[in-house]
Amino acid sequence: MVAVEPVSAVPPRGAGRPLLSQFWRHVLFVHWPVSPAAVAPLLPPGVVPDVWNGTSWVGLVPFTMEGLGLGRLGAVPYFGSFTEVNVRLYSVDGLGRRGVVFRSLDCERLLPVLAARAAFRLPYRWASARLTVDADTVALATRARCGGPSSVLTARIGHPLARPGPLADFLTARWGLHVDWFGRTVYLPTEHPPWPLHEARVTSLADGLVRAAGIEVTGPPVSVLYSPGVPVRFGVALRCPRPV
Repeated sequence: MVAVEPVSAVPPRGAGRPLLSQFWRHVLFVHWPVSPAAVAPLLPPGVVPDVWNGTSWVGLVPFTMEGLGLGRLGAVPYFGSFTEVNVRLYSVDGLGRRGVVFRSLDCERLLPVLAARAAFRLPYRWASARLTVDADTVALATRARCGGPSSVLTARIGHPLARPGPLADFLTARWGLHVDWFGRTVYLPTEHPPWPLHEARVTSLADGLVRAAGIEVTGPPVSVLYSPGVPVRFGVALRCPRPV
């Protein structure tokens, strides 16, 4: 059996030849624990839930995308900056690489939605989405077009974390994503500097995105973190081993 790579706040490997570059700003990580057995059927073939102390997690992660560009060509004007909200699960493949699986990605720009769905088979959805940061408060309001699910939340940003801790690293330091690409699971590696993280607290939440993604959670989120952001690079997709 292949060993699972360790949780690390820095990339365990480089992303290789850059495929996409971007900057993620004002990132809010909102998480609930979930049963691995409950989310396993939602993952691509050959990928299993990643767990922390026997528990897997689902994240509701809004942020502002800035400067999205292809390879080394630079940012795409207008269409390369937008609010995005994703619902994600945590995964590990047959080579031991940890990653995320996106169950939904709501975006306010239609062109990136169409491009990401066509090129990467990612479940992007066109939405009316707005994320604002005022002093120590983050506010999100998003609704998918054509009567789709919505999410409205506010959170209070707290003190910076000098030592975020192992669970924070597990939930935020993800160095790739797994996606079912035309019937074959692939892994897109990522790299970025370590996350500068702050304590955070959700003060109000009315969310329908997590349930719409096929995941049931109860009670308030167990982990809430905020980051002012990092520059990110995605590398070229790598194949994952086929399931036995």
